[in-house]
Amino acid sequence: MKFSVIIPVYKNESSIPRLLQTLTDMNRQLDGELEVVFVVDGSPDQSFALLRAALRAMDVPAQLLAHSRNFGSFPAIRTGLAAARGDFFGVMAADLQEPPELLVEFFRSLDGDECDVAIGTRASRSDPYFSRMASGMFWWLYRRLVIPEMPAGGVDVFGCNRVFRDQLLQLEESRSSLIALIFWLGFRRKLVSYGRRVRQEGKTAWTFRKKVDYMMDSIFAFTDYPIRLLTKIGIAGFLLSSILGGIVLVGRLSNSIDVPGYATVMIVIMFFGTLNLFGLGLVGTYAWRAYENSKKRPLAVISVRQKNSIQSYAE
Repeated sequence: MKFSVIIPVYKNESSIPRLLQTLTDMNRQLDGELEVVFVVDGSPDQSFALLRAALRAMDVPAQLLAHSRNFGSFPAIRTGLAAARGDFFGVMAADLQEPPELLVEFFRSLDGDECDVAIGTRASRSDPYFSRMASGMFWWLYRRLVIPEMPAGGVDVFGCNRVFRDQLLQLEESRSSLIALIFWLGFRRKLVSYGRRVRQEGKTAWTFRKKVDYMMDSIFAFTDYPIRLLTKIGIAGFLLSSILGGIVLVGRLSNSIDVPGYATVMIVIMFFGTLNLFGLGLVGTYAWRAYENSKKRPLAVISVRQKNSIQSYAE
């Protein structure tokens, strides 16, 4: 098998018959060189039973793995990538909202050595208005706080070659963002735009709470922006409190303020309150650096290694 497609499965029993037919068509387009890796991520429905029953009748080489509980779609993708046996790898959603032609284009670009990782970017989506609005806000914040080069429509699927896959699997971080790691690794990227389809079966498990958790993981694992913001607020507040403190002091000395203790209380609160924010920012900066070292990400990643054929021998 040259191409491996990884499919996380969670509450997708209603879309499985259409998914199996789609995979058969994809295998035909890829000249019979497709392998499928299903990863059932603790799904409470009959997804695992349906796939296990269909596995024997499939004319496409396939693996079926099941997590002991629901760990999330990104751990499921990592499990599938580790088990896949192809030369090129692609991730596909079981609900088929991303067109299968997108994966075929990924594989052809990777096989043609056009890139090391192909990333699907949404040019349009047919979701309800409030879902589109929430998604747009989510990815706007993601681009603003985490990955500036993130496509405006976000990323749900990607494909990669073996070198990229191996490097990605070496980054073992439990509370992190797989998508952000893809951009952090670098390599040669190709963005492929597509139109997201309407979900035909079932209901999405990508709830608002999961989106918020994912955003928090992405922020705290990839940027010290909140710490830097705290430090900036502390510096700005310190300068402002110094000015206001001077005004209060002048008012007290000129008898414009005759309330006993008012000047002292105001100066102390403003000065030490903002100084406390600044101190927290400094402490947070050191804590962030220690946290960065604890993740043990490589200082650099080699994407290409070549040698010439000349050999030297010691006399």
